Amino acid sequence: MTLMKTLLGAAATLALSSAMATAEPAIIYDMGGKFDKSFNEAAYNGAERWAKETGGTYKELEITAEAQREQALRRLAESGANPIVTTGFAQSDPIAAVAPDYPDTKFVTIDGWVEAPNVLTVAFTEHEGSYLVGMLAAMASKTGTVGFIGGMDIPLIRKFGCGYAQGVKAVNPDATVILNMTGTTSAAWNDPTRGAEIAKAQKSQGADVIFAAAGGTGMGVLQAAADEGILSIGVDSNQNHLHPGQVLTSMLKRVDVAVYNAFKEGADLQPGIVTLDLKAEGVGYALDENNAALITPEMKAAVDAAAERIKSGELQVHDYMSDDSCPAGQF
Repeated sequence: MTLMKTLLGAAATLALSSAMATAEPAIIYDMGGKFDKSFNEAAYNGAERWAKETGGTYKELEITAEAQREQALRRLAESGANPIVTTGFAQSDPIAAVAPDYPDTKFVTIDGWVEAPNVLTVAFTEHEGSYLVGMLAAMASKTGTVGFIGGMDIPLIRKFGCGYAQGVKAVNPDATVILNMTGTTSAAWNDPTRGAEIAKAQKSQGADVIFAAAGGTGMGVLQAAADEGILSIGVDSNQNHLHPGQVLTSMLKRVDVAVYNAFKEGADLQPGIVTLDLKAEGVGYALDENNAALITPEMKAAVDAAAERIKSGELQVHDYMSDDSCPAGQF
């Protein structure tokens, strides 16, 4: 009997160790779905890159309602997923509530903020990347008026807008920057019709380049800009290919890198805070065959020079999240 118990106990321990060793990572996409061609899709691309390189598999869930956030986290934690990566600031409170109940599970919040011993917070310097595309917008504009359309009106999105405006003003101090937000709820991330309406309204005010930092809503902005014969700027993922020759550039936010790194580290992931800045190639601007004709050598040289100054610390772009004022105007 004792021997049998010992053997069964050893087998159980071995099975548990094996399960832990092969625990799958998981990702929870935010509102708008994993194929939003923007923020969530960048996260999906990072997960897919890891899967293709390693042959591994991962779990994934898409949020369609606010009430699902905590439920999704608990479901994945109970399944043994580790680490569990989430996208979007709205996942912060659910993680803070769930993480203490699963101390052996690592959680990752991209764009959120959670202080816990088993949580990694991943932040980006969106203002730095936005500054660069703001410079390009100002250099490409013929009217001296450019636009910014954000999704949900939160400090993070105003951080994009403020950085963008600083870049615009650095090139043309007399330029006009029109700022509009799509809404105040999570629905603002997935309303392309509204995005198109705002883009057309900004064009009527003289804007001939519009930067959309609005998730799925941005699809409507880019489409309307193309239809109206003006330029747009994509966000998060490289969106240049969506309207070749009409998307000036895209402000890259390497959410894919954050997800890939987290999956690669697996259960050994180190909690804490990591910031992916311009120097770490966490943000930047996209240049490819779809927009090469729109970016002159002089434009590229000016932006690349500014990027080097930002990386060295010589040029400091104001961070709206640390001080909700904006040197380039009221945001």
